[in-house]
Amino acid sequence: MKKLVPLVVDALLVILFCAIGRRSHDEAVLAGLLKTLWPFAIGLAIGWVAAVVVSSRMFGETERAARFDGTALWPTGILVWLGTLGGGMLFRVVGGQGTAFSFVLVAATVLALFLLGWRAAIKALN
Repeated sequence: MKKLVPLVVDALLVILFCAIGRRSHDEAVLAGLLKTLWPFAIGLAIGWVAAVVVSSRMFGETERAARFDGTALWPTGILVWLGTLGGGMLFRVVGGQGTAFSFVLVAATVLALFLLGWRAAIKALN
């Protein structure tokens, strides 16, 4: 159960990111949240799978369960951030949603702050 907490935190932060984005454009937050969320949710899942795979390669399959740390900046945080951003943008294109350069920059910055920031804070506190 403890190992799922970082995934839940990431998911809540991605939902918050999408809700803030909808609200900042005066769009109905709850009514259209799923439309905005699904590309980033798939990207988040891709990032988490990549983090687990890379961790298992780094530490070996036998140590994976014991060594995987969902709160680590590397590889977990970076791969989750890149997966969420890259997958989110890719699936926005597939879904006919916009990916203006300024949006990509804002999304990259906010998602980095959200997905890497809490991990950096935990590392600093430990």
